[in-house]
Amino acid sequence: MIDLDALVSLRAVSTHGSVSAAADALGFTPSAVSQQVKRLERQVGLALLERVGRGVILTDTGRRLVTSGGSLLQDLERVESDLHHAAGSVSGVLRIATFSTAVRGLVAPALGPVVRTHPDLRLKITEHEPWDAVARVADGRADLGVVHSWGDVPISVPEHLDSREIARDVADVVVPAGHALAERRRVRPADLVEVEWIATPEGTICRQWLDRMYVGTGRTPRIAHVSMEFDSHLALVEAGLGIALVPRLGRAPLADGVRALEAHDPVPTRTVTALHRRSMKDSPAVLAVLDALSRTAAPPSAR
Repeated sequence: MIDLDALVSLRAVSTHGSVSAAADALGFTPSAVSQQVKRLERQVGLALLERVGRGVILTDTGRRLVTSGGSLLQDLERVESDLHHAAGSVSGVLRIATFSTAVRGLVAPALGPVVRTHPDLRLKITEHEPWDAVARVADGRADLGVVHSWGDVPISVPEHLDSREIARDVADVVVPAGHALAERRRVRPADLVEVEWIATPEGTICRQWLDRMYVGTGRTPRIAHVSMEFDSHLALVEAGLGIALVPRLGRAPLADGVRALEAHDPVPTRTVTALHRRSMKDSPAVLAVLDALSRTAAPPSAR
């Protein structure tokens, strides 16, 4: 009989390219992953990994097992969801991959009542960039993803995932109260070519959107300070160290020392989407969480 936990480890090696990377993704030690793969090799009586230099690759048999085993794992997941659905049981462990402002503005307020209503349900919430959250749901490391996409910055969603739009969020240009633009109601990128920005790190989706706002101006945003957290952006703006593009979702009430200006041409809008594997579409836990997120996702105001 094939050990399903060992099959998950082999699939992780295939997905992440090495035993150590698979161990990091699964939260195991490399030794534990190696032992699980060796146990699987003993069970099937065939080699599943072969050493190449200092690393390993899957053998033809290993690749075939990952392909067939992936379908098996999805079938088992579907069976489990059907059983819970038939019993009407909102229980078990649901792993949610999301982003920081959604944790504050959406996930926490939505899911507190869910776990109080369903005490047999346990949630595990982790923060990731959108494409990482999609990957975690796609390969089974998370059960539900809450992700965001800005304007025309695409997020690729694999075919075996279902998605549901939860909310639309808007970002404002936040400036110090004494800034030359502070009395404006709204601004365009052309008004911002000489300002200094507080921005998220390069490679993040929010930084990509800030860069795209400047298309057509002949300039790029002047980045003075880099911080991952929007709460830090607001503190730096209040200190007079620059301006920031800050989403409304999860944003604390603004201090007296800052002003939020509407941005237009384009309006920085992001879509918040929840996604899960199709094999979990009937899971009562997934459905309960999706419904709670949808009910809670009212459009936030500029303040």
